Amino acid sequence: MSFKVCVCGGAGGIGQPLSLLMAMDDRVGELCVQDVDVAMVPAAGVAADLSHLNLPSKVKGFAIDPKQPAVDQLEECLTGCHLVLVPAGMPRKPGMTRDDLFNINAGIAKGIAEACAKFCPDAVLALIVNPVNSVVPAVTELYKKWGKDPKKIVGVTTLDLVRASKFVGELKGMPPQQVEVPVIGGHAGATILPVLSQTTPATTFTDDEIKALDPRIQDAGTEVVNAKNGKGSATLSMAFAGARLGKAVLTGLAGGEAEGDADVGATVTDLP
Repeated sequence: MSFKVCVCGGAGGIGQPLSLLMAMDDRVGELCVQDVDVAMVPAAGVAADLSHLNLPSKVKGFAIDPKQPAVDQLEECLTGCHLVLVPAGMPRKPGMTRDDLFNINAGIAKGIAEACAKFCPDAVLALIVNPVNSVVPAVTELYKKWGKDPKKIVGVTTLDLVRASKFVGELKGMPPQQVEVPVIGGHAGATILPVLSQTTPATTFTDDEIKALDPRIQDAGTEVVNAKNGKGSATLSMAFAGARLGKAVLTGLAGGEAEGDADVGATVTDLP
């Protein structure tokens, strides 16, 4: 089965490697790289670059005017999409919390969600827009308001599991790709809760190891922001994690079995 996938924000720091990783999936028959027309790198340029790969996917670039409603500009881009990955928005800079980004990035997410609800309401909408903890429930409520299926909205928190397995693997001398550490909660600081006791293969940790691992996993994003000295955030690792979730979604849509970890609506309480 062939799928149409769109990466909104596809010309950015996360979007470019994410677009590459999705183009490398043979199940992706059409890949749309979408961004704003004032992006540092034009979406058409990224699409042209990817279109030279000897891979099955047809790649198209789409640029929109951010001053105009996204819903008025994305019909061709989004119609027929099965999966929409959204790394759009402003990245976090040193000294900024994810909440500082909400007023800017929530508006971007709303515009894309409105266009998806109109042109590809059955597509899975995977949000990488920070702050995920706030943007995902907000967009979920919008889908409910618009009469669309809120279960189509997921937040890409997969990076927390990727980091946890990497850090535990390094600590314990195990191949990270064979380590699974459940991470529950959200995608910001103390809301990121690695359940180290449920690590597979079964692993024991000393109190000191737990005290070191918990904050490292929770603050890993800040570690990257500081290491890049204000010139970027976690882009490559987030693209890797976003593609991992995206590929799991495609497997499920094709009727296969796959596990994907994401921020989804809860049914335990009445909270969004």
